[in-house]
Formats: sequence, structure tokens, C-alpha cells
Amino acid sequence: MARKKEYNNESIEVLEGADRVRKRPAAILGSDGIEGCRHTVLEILANSIDEARDGYGSRIVLTKYSDGSYEVEDFGRGCPVDFNNAQQRYNWELVYCELYAGGKYNNNGGENYEYSLGLNGLGACATQYSSEYMDVTVYRDGYEYKLHFEKGENIGGLSKKPYKGRRTGTIQRWKPDLEVFSDTNISSDFFEDTLKKQAVVNPGVEFLFRNERSDGGFDEQKYFYEHGISDFVSEIASDRAMTSVQYFEGERVGRDRSDKEDYKVKLSVAFTFSNKLHGTQYFHNSSFLEHGGSPEDAVKLAFTYTINNYLKSNGKYNKNEKPIVFADIDECLVLVSSSFSTMASYENQTKKAISNKFIKDCMNEFLRHNLEIYFIEKPDEAAKICDQVLINKRSREKAEVSRLDLKKALSAGSDLANQVQKFNDCRSKDVSIRELYIVEGDSALGSVKMARNAEFQAVIPIRGKILNCLKADYAKIFKSEIITDLIKVLGCGVEVTGVKTKASKNLSNFNINGLRWNKIIICTDADYDGFQIRTLVLTMLYRLTPTLINEGYVYIAESPLFEITVKEKNGKEKAYFAYDEAEKNQILKMIGDKKYTLQRSKGLGENEAEMMSLTTMNPQTRRLIKVNPADAEQTAYMFDMLLGDDLQGRKDHISQYGHDYLDMADIS
Repeated sequence: MARKKEYNNESIEVLEGADRVRKRPAAILGSDGIEGCRHTVLEILANSIDEARDGYGSRIVLTKYSDGSYEVEDFGRGCPVDFNNAQQRYNWELVYCELYAGGKYNNNGGENYEYSLGLNGLGACATQYSSEYMDVTVYRDGYEYKLHFEKGENIGGLSKKPYKGRRTGTIQRWKPDLEVFSDTNISSDFFEDTLKKQAVVNPGVEFLFRNERSDGGFDEQKYFYEHGISDFVSEIASDRAMTSVQYFEGERVGRDRSDKEDYKVKLSVAFTFSNKLHGTQYFHNSSFLEHGGSPEDAVKLAFTYTINNYLKSNGKYNKNEKPIVFADIDECLVLVSSSFSTMASYENQTKKAISNKFIKDCMNEFLRHNLEIYFIEKPDEAAKICDQVLINKRSREKAEVSRLDLKKALSAGSDLANQVQKFNDCRSKDVSIRELYIVEGDSALGSVKMARNAEFQAVIPIRGKILNCLKADYAKIFKSEIITDLIKVLGCGVEVTGVKTKASKNLSNFNINGLRWNKIIICTDADYDGFQIRTLVLTMLYRLTPTLINEGYVYIAESPLFEITVKEKNGKEKAYFAYDEAEKNQILKMIGDKKYTLQRSKGLGENEAEMMSLTTMNPQTRRLIKVNPADAEQTAYMFDMLLGDDLQGRKDHISQYGHDYLDMADIS
């Protein structure tokens, strides 16, 4: 074993220059995947938006090029890039090569960018550092300035020449670096959604998205909302609203804590109510607050307080009835909130939530006041809103009672581990992570039990050969203990109506909410018998619970066909697993002249727990095939062809396609 390097005073390192972002992009951009790459676009876009909001330029162009680069062009004042006497450095160095350098730190003092989306002085520099290249063109003060960067380093300094044109502004084109991000291919949907949102919260600013085609031309889409969020809410609700669109706006001044300084807040909220759709969106300083924070908390408090007061004062509640909760309002509310402040406490650099206490408090008061006036001025709409909220509440409560009754019925009599022979449940009760492995026989049960993660993986064995559910009638099917045990373990009942037998009386009618599993995984040997058992289990699920297949809950665990053991130079052995002949040949080609042992994989029951975990159980390394029939009739036809009564049809089919099934058996 190699000796570890000693940890001493010389072990502490400092990342310098571009490495501060390139080696740890997630620390600045939130992720080293596509999320972080998207954030580089948002950072550059934010600077252009701040210019437009301050009254400089009313058009922003975002271009996605076919070579994987992106460009943002604005028509603002142009980023200062020339020599900075106060700092005795060029501004381009501060903006593009220095983290925490910018012109927005004193926005609460009434200087530039009073209500700014970009606050931390990180965006342009972090984007430049994480790019394969970045080109910057600036028009200001009668000059055209140009800069070029490669992998965080400036090449050629600042180019400056006189410019006689009238335009001003900044053009920045960059290509995110695959050495920094695992994925840089940002979808067009992301740009379209982002620019539409920005048009909504920046009324009067036109956003243009240009998407380069393979022929060199561009597809273009414009986004523009003259009246911002009120126009957007009207567009969303269209003819499905049951009330008029309301728009409230106001300004407040306050502080988050007594020892902090005052700051300004601008509030605007547009909303309507509908019994056909719902949805809320929150923005702050034009950044979309995916996780809400203070504005969302204020909306919940104000709307719940006002509507609850109306219901109480108008005698709408029944005796001893519980009050409404915000979920009842949310079910029929269409609302967009856009707030701005001269100081904002974002939860992190990605700006997906804010936590300012004063914004929450002042917005709560602001909304309560305006909602009370609205209810007084439009009593018919107030009554309509509150009646709908009460309907939502009572429907929710009724559904909850039904859910609890169903849960009680499905778990009646109790503990499935004791009720169903050889069923081994998992510990977690969180249905979103629970997995059920249906395995072939007791020997496989032992191996899977040892290899599984007992926190979220349960296992039940198939004892003997399961009944062919396509050919058998329901009376015979429900006499099969294997089948009834499987249905009990699934928990969702069966999709069979009008059939009452003594054997089926304990099986409930189908309800997907009763399903106890996120994944149902059929795990059999990679041989003919395993393939047949798998097909019979699929047939059972197809006939009794087809929704589980159609909704994508059913999977097949692939088992490797070959285990290839290679002796490494250090004397240790390394195992490779091949799931078919082609993969086996690929591995043999890769290992070249190394000595190896090749053996066909054993049955599941003979596998060691470590190998079973690696190849079949561990979500990080296993291979699952989702059973997701594109067409139910085609699936029924294939099952009937292989397992039904049409003997001649099956012979004809096998003579033509039999080799495919042999291949399937080999790769499973």
C-alpha cells in the first residue's frame, strides 16, 4: 500500500487566478454540471438587464451559436474597461479577472444600479475564468474596445480604437469549457424560458433570442411585455379566470434588524383566481426565485389571513370546522410577484431564494392592506374567491380521509413481512425511494438479501414456476398463492372488476396511491428458465396491474453473462462484467495481452454479495431496463403470440424471429 503524503505546514495551498473557479466551479456557480454552465449565462445577462433597468438601452440580444458558444449583446453605456486611476489598474482586469470587483456595492447609497440583479462582483469574472475562450467588445466614450481571453488568461491586452458610430453597449461571447463543466449544451428551452421571465419582470425591455441553425441562419424569438407582470397574468389566465386581474404596487423603507441600515423596497404583485388552473412565480431584482423565500412567505401569510377573516366574519365555516390553509388558496391562485430592493440577502450566489426579514414583513402588511380594499371594492369577486377556497379545503380534507381509509384497508391485519412467506421488507417508509426485487427462487433470495441496501430495497422470491396469467381464468389466478402474495406486497390492488371469488376477496380494487414502491424490479438468471419466469411475471403484471407498466414502475435487472478477471501488474485481480457477446469482445480488446480468466456468470444464487451489489443492486452501477410498452395492443399481441393458444401462429413467429429471443436471453 502506497504511503500517504504527510499532512504538515506545507500542505496548505492557495488557488490563484482562474484556478479559483476552474478547479472549484460549484463554489461560485452552484454546480460543475449543466446548472453551473447555465448560471454563467445568467450572470452575463444580469449585467445587461441592470443597465436596461437603469434606463440605458431597451433591447438585449442573446445568441446561441452552433459551435457551443453563447453571446449577450446590450445597448447600455458599455462596460468600463479603460484605466482606473483610483485602483491604479485597468477596469477590464477588475471586471474580468478579479472576483468581488464591481460597480454595485454601494447601490443602497443611491449610486449606480439602485435595484441590481448582479451584486457580488463575481459573474463576469467567473464566466470568463470557466470559459474555453471569451471575446468582449465595448462601445463607449467614442471608442471601440476589444478583449480576448483563453482558459482564464488574457491574450493580447486591451485593443482600443476610435469609433464614430452612435451606439454604445457591450457584446460578450464565450464558450463554456468542458474541462470545467461536465455538460455545456444548454437547451434552447432554457433560454426561451429565461428571456420570457425577464421580459415579464422588466416591462418595456425587448429580449431577442437567436438560435443558430446548421445552415448558418438564425431562428429568432422576441419577448416583450409593455405592462410586465399584469400582462403576463392576463396571458396565463386568458379566458379561464373567474375574477379580474388585480395589480398592486408600492414602495417601503426599512431594515432587517435594528442595528442594520435602512434600504428601499419596491413591491408589485399581479394575480387572479381560477378554478381551472393555478400557479405562483416569485422574482426579486428580476431573478427568478425558484425556492421563493421572503416574498413567498409574505404571500402565504397575507392571503391566508385575509381569506380566513372573510370566511369567519361571513359565517362560512361549519361548526367546529378547521380553518383554511394556504394549500387551499394555492389550488386556485394565479400570481406573479416582482420585488426589488437596494439590499438583498440571497441564500447563495445562484439567487434562487431571498431571506430578508423586512421584505417579508413589509410585503405581508402591503398585501393585507390591498387585499382588504379589493374585497371591499369588489364584494362579488371576494365571495366567489372565498367560496372556491372553501370548496378546495373540503375536497382536500375528504381526499385525505379517503387516503387514510385506503391506507388502513391495505395494511389491515398488518405486517406484510409476517403475512407473506419469505418476503423481506426494507426499513424506509418513503415510497419515493422504496424498491421491490422479485427474484427467482430461494437461492437467489439469499444472495440478494446479502447484497441489497436494506434501507430501501425489499425482496420477495418466486417459489416455483408462476402461473401463465394470459391463459388462466381469474378464479385459477387468484388461487395461486404466489400471485396473491405478490399483489399483497405491491399494495395497489388489481385492475379486475366484476370478479368475486373466495380467493380474491382480500385483494382490493386498484388504486395507484396504494402502491408501496417506486420501482418494481424483476431479477432472474440470464438463462432460458430465467427469461421464461421473467416473461410470466410481466404477463401477470400486464393482466392484473397494467397501469404499473404504463406508468413506468416496472423494471428488469440485467445480469451479466460473463465475468472476466484480469491479473494486473501489481499482482491484484480486477473483474470486468460483460452483459452480452459484443461487450465481452470489447473488454477483451481493451485488456489486450494481459492474462485473464473468462467464465460465464453463475446463477444469481451462486454470486457473491459484493458482485451482486455491483452488477445488480447498487443504483450507481447496476443496469435496469424500464418496461414501458409504447402501445398496449402490441404488448397484448406479443404476450398472446408467445403464451396464448395460437400454436401455429407462435411456430410461424418463432421460425421468423426466434434468433432475436435467443439474443434477448443472452443479454438479459
